[in-house]
Amino acid sequence: MPCVDTRGLKRTPGRIKQIAAFAWQGLNQLAWPAVCINCRETICETEKNLCKDCWDQLLFSTSGDYCPRCGRDVSKYALLEGVCPDCRGKKFYFDRITRSGVYAEALRKMILAFKNGRTELDSILDFLANSALQGSGFINDIDFFVPVPLHWSRRLARGYNQAFVLAKKLKHPRATVNTDLVRIRRTKTQPLMASPAARIRNVAGAFAVRRDHSFTGRNICLVDDIKTTGATLNECTKTLKKAGASKVFALVLAVAGQNTR
Repeated sequence: MPCVDTRGLKRTPGRIKQIAAFAWQGLNQLAWPAVCINCRETICETEKNLCKDCWDQLLFSTSGDYCPRCGRDVSKYALLEGVCPDCRGKKFYFDRITRSGVYAEALRKMILAFKNGRTELDSILDFLANSALQGSGFINDIDFFVPVPLHWSRRLARGYNQAFVLAKKLKHPRATVNTDLVRIRRTKTQPLMASPAARIRNVAGAFAVRRDHSFTGRNICLVDDIKTTGATLNECTKTLKKAGASKVFALVLAVAGQNTR
C-alpha cells in the first residue's frame, strides 16, 4: 500500500480556522472600523485607541518639565529653592503638585469630553494619572486620595464626579479614596471668573469636612482634572489642614493658563 503524506492534512483544520479568523477581522473592520476615541478618525486596531495625530499631541502635552509647587512648565534649571520664578511671592497651601500635562490640544479635548459624558476616555486618562502619581515623588507619603468634590446639584445633573472616577483608578499599595471632603455651596464655574482674585472669592468657604470625620496626622492627595490658578486646590487644602491633615498634595490631569508653544 503506498505511503500517504498526511502532514498537510493534519494542518488543514488549523489553516481553515486561521483564514476564517482573518476574514472575520476584515469584515469587522469594514462594518465597524476602529476609530480614535478622541477625534473619531478611523484608525488601525493596533493604534491603541488614539490616532497618530492625537498620540503626538498627547506626547507633546505631557513631555515637559514643570514646577513642583504650581505645576506650570519650567526648565528644571530655572527652579530656585524648589520653585519657579512665577511661584515666588504667591501663596500655595498644598505642599506639592504632580500633573499629567498641560491643558492643550488632545489632552484638553479629552478632559472636556470626559467631564461631559465620555467616560470611556478613562482608559487613557487613568494611565496618564497613574503615570503622574508614579513620578510625583510623594507617592509613598499618601494616606488618602481625596477627589475635589462637586456640589450635589452638579453631580446629580452630570451623573458622576470626574475627579472621583479618576481617584478610584489610582494604583497605590495602601491609600484609599476618601470622600469626607464635601462642597457645601454651589459656586460659579471657575473658568467664568475673570481674575485670580475672583476665583478665590468664588470658592471661599465652599468646602467642609463631614461632621465627626477627622484627617488628623494624615497625608492627603487631592485629585482633580484641571488646575489653573490653584484657587480651588488652595481652598480644599485649607479645609483639610483645618481638619488636622499633616500634608496635602495635589494630582491633576492638566495645568492650564500657560503658553504651550
